Amino acid sequence: MIEIERKFLVNSDAFKAEAISKKRIVQGYLNTNPERAVRVRIKGDTGFITVKGISNASGMSRFEWEKEIPVTEAEQLLSICEAGVISKTRYNVNVGNYIFEVDEFDGDNQGLLLAEVELQSETDEFEKPIWLADEVTGDTKYYNSQLSKNPFKNWSL
Repeated sequence: MIEIERKFLVNSDAFKAEAISKKRIVQGYLNTNPERAVRVRIKGDTGFITVKGISNASGMSRFEWEKEIPVTEAEQLLSICEAGVISKTRYNVNVGNYIFEVDEFDGDNQGLLLAEVELQSETDEFEKPIWLADEVTGDTKYYNSQLSKNPFKNWSL
């Protein structure tokens, strides 16, 4: 139940031509405390509830527990979430032995493109596609729980 991942900005939409799938995601947070965020998500036609713990010092690893729930329950829970629902399209892209999940945000976070790759260990090496830009692993402003409170549209670039 430990998630190990690295997160990157994305510098173009070239990943779309390589995508093997895409799904709409709508998610909200029942709790955005950095030590234990509780997320409700509808991904395609499936609902989930997820608890995430605080990240370790490297920002790559943290506790994650997720359970599939009926969409009707996820919709009910979304109605009582904190303000700032996140909406995005997630593209899955095979690169070498890994699948990158690339999120194209809309709504208040429109214009933000983030890619994540899940690893088996923090020392795993992987091929970096040309559309990857700066690494933002561990930068909490890029956590979805924080994007719900301080969306990309409010950032001064």
